[in-house]
Amino acid sequence: MKVAIFGQYYQNDTRPIIKDIFVFFNRNEVELVIEEKFLKILYEEKIIEKEYNTFKSGTELDQSFDILISIGGDGTILRAATYVGNSGIPILGVNAGRLGFLAKVQKEDIQSFLQIVLEKKYTISERTLLKLETNPKNDEIEIDFAMNEISVSRKDTTSMITIETSLNGEHLNSYWADGLIISTPTGSTGYSLSCGGPILTPDVKGFVITPIAPHNLNARPLVIPDNTEIKLKVSGREEQYLVSLDSRILSINNNSELFIRKNHFSINMVEFPNESFFKTLRKKLLWGEDKRN
Repeated sequence: MKVAIFGQYYQNDTRPIIKDIFVFFNRNEVELVIEEKFLKILYEEKIIEKEYNTFKSGTELDQSFDILISIGGDGTILRAATYVGNSGIPILGVNAGRLGFLAKVQKEDIQSFLQIVLEKKYTISERTLLKLETNPKNDEIEIDFAMNEISVSRKDTTSMITIETSLNGEHLNSYWADGLIISTPTGSTGYSLSCGGPILTPDVKGFVITPIAPHNLNARPLVIPDNTEIKLKVSGREEQYLVSLDSRILSINNNSELFIRKNHFSINMVEFPNESFFKTLRKKLLWGEDKRN
């Protein structure tokens, strides 16, 4: 078995988590390949001493890997997806962050879940991605897909921007707002949710359009089929606005056209028996905590 390991940062409370993972896999003679920057942190903090092969930022892993373990929060998983790309390698998130909808494994359950991974008794949840194209083409976009959302927002101003939005060539609305979020079902529990958007289960074939602080109070979140092409054209008082693909942010000139559609490949997330999406919702959003229940 060959396992890639990626972690974005180090905190004191993650030391036992990291040690447990390495001890388990080394005891079971699993080949480990560690992201270069993360391995450097582990050496500096003297968490591990053994030498390991590495992979670098900007690298897309090949299909020789059985799984990628992401140690951190949901943001770490979103970055891990850029290493997996079109390879189909499943991602398992070990939650060392805070809320964590995607990072399934909690620190107190590491051993039992890793045993399931070793025996390959997990299932796969395919997660739809968004793809971004611009007109004119923007060479700063190195990775053109997003797992959670693609959003546009104002830059260097407190003034609203206007976002002309079309679906499959038909004008939908001109949003006067701080920004607009185009979310996948996976991302529906993230930024979109905090802006009033609905929760979609991961298998829903749809996207969510959610305005950020709209001036038009009747502008509500909208769920659309995931085979829809979304066209955005932004204007405002500043010459540029911001576009984010998950956590990757770039500046785009006003009146550039953005085309957002379903990506041609998806990301595989590891799922465990008895750890359903609805169980995660109840746990993370405290559903059922009302004393009347």
